Amino acid sequence: MALKPTIYKMGITLSDIDRAYYDTLNLTIAQHPSETLERMMVRVLAFCLNAQEHLVFTNGLCAVEEPDIWARTLDDQISLWIDVGEPSLERLKKAVRLSPVVKVYCFNSKADRWWAQGQSKFKALKASIFQFQWGSIQALAAMVQRRMDLSVTITGEMAYVAAESGECELSWSVLQASSG
Repeated sequence: MALKPTIYKMGITLSDIDRAYYDTLNLTIAQHPSETLERMMVRVLAFCLNAQEHLVFTNGLCAVEEPDIWARTLDDQISLWIDVGEPSLERLKKAVRLSPVVKVYCFNSKADRWWAQGQSKFKALKASIFQFQWGSIQALAAMVQRRMDLSVTITGEMAYVAAESGECELSWSVLQASSG
């Protein structure tokens, strides 16, 4: 019998100061049995950083042909492809063929090595790549509860997350800005 995903319910009050985007999100997140809390929360954070109409979580780890998050146009074209982790060069090439905007959010202890090994090849691709600090992602994951309300404020390259169980400050580095 296959393991089932763990379901989390999150109410998020989002304030993205730089984009002047303010929203209340009610998200239901399925954590794949092989997914860590850290990875799941990076998906949530990436969702908040890119919040817009038509943005949705995909089947993620269950559907290897899909990104973790995407936005589709009304005629069902992919307009935004977001991957979390350290995708292969082949996966990134596929993403830039299918979507005009591709973003990658890496975050764990392998991210530095992944970037060092692939940086020269990634430069040729129209993709934006960001890296979260591993320690701050661990602090964010430590706050997780099955049902939780979060306040997320984004300004510059910083996000402030507050919940009943605590608060943390997250920053990220821009490893590569999209060339287009």
